[in-house]
Amino acid sequence: MTAEGTTERVLRLLALLQRRPAWTGAELAAELRVTARSVRRDVERLRSLGYPVHATGGVGGGYQLGAGTRLPPLLLDDEEAIATAVSLRLASAGPIAGAGEAALRALAKLDQVMPPRLREEVRAVHGATETLAGPGAEIDAEVLVTLARACRDAVRVRFSYTGRPEQRTVEPVRLVTTGRRWYLMGWDSQRDDWRTFRLDRMRDVAATSWRFRPREHPDPAAFVQRAVAESPYRHRARIRLHADPAAVRDRIPPQVGRVEDDPGRAGWCILTAAADRLDTIAVHVVRLGFPAEVLEPPELRTAAADLAARLRDLSG
Repeated sequence: MTAEGTTERVLRLLALLQRRPAWTGAELAAELRVTARSVRRDVERLRSLGYPVHATGGVGGGYQLGAGTRLPPLLLDDEEAIATAVSLRLASAGPIAGAGEAALRALAKLDQVMPPRLREEVRAVHGATETLAGPGAEIDAEVLVTLARACRDAVRVRFSYTGRPEQRTVEPVRLVTTGRRWYLMGWDSQRDDWRTFRLDRMRDVAATSWRFRPREHPDPAAFVQRAVAESPYRHRARIRLHADPAAVRDRIPPQVGRVEDDPGRAGWCILTAAADRLDTIAVHVVRLGFPAEVLEPPELRTAAADLAARLRDLSG
């Protein structure tokens, strides 16, 4: 038999072992239409590739694919590939911390090797599916996959951005999700600086063939958090809170504010928040329920006093 034929048979053997927990040697030989000796040789080939195939002798013995010290490649049939891709698309926008990014990386790998006919099946299933999720911007899964690949392969992407006439060329570094929205952090060639981009505002996203040398960059999560929590708003404030930073972070979404340790006082932390109205910041701080001290701007104290007066009138 040719090397191609042997390789195909070994892959068929692997698919059989992944299909059910255990097989006898006779069953495998019948499925593969080979001798028991050929089955034993193919099992050794799988072991040499890192697949832990266990064999037991005697009556009731046979072959079983076990768990190894590293994850070997998996073989999926058409139905399994479609189910996995649809599940990964749903998980990429899910609420579990860290799961969205991992699901997106796995989806990018699967999408790269999936035949076009299966991609169409996945799109059809995804298009016919609705999820009951919290409010958030809807993102095209194809955009997520394109950008994830570009980050992995260090290739530039081009896209248009809502409200901006020019086309942007960006060296992508990382995709970051706040739970409600997805953001791309990358080096903007036109601005010659690091920028963040909301994926729901990106149009005509395309990866180029232009590879780039990765630059030293800020921490993507911290950079995006600072950008989405402060930059888009009219007012920015810093408030000292008498509380453990971890307790405040549990109550402050990353898109609302940034929490840091207070180097001057033990047991205190600094909240940096932004909004279009100062009384909105005051409401957020009051709802936290911790003793607070305004550091800046002084106008926040005036806004808080006006808010307190309106609340007194309402309660009276």
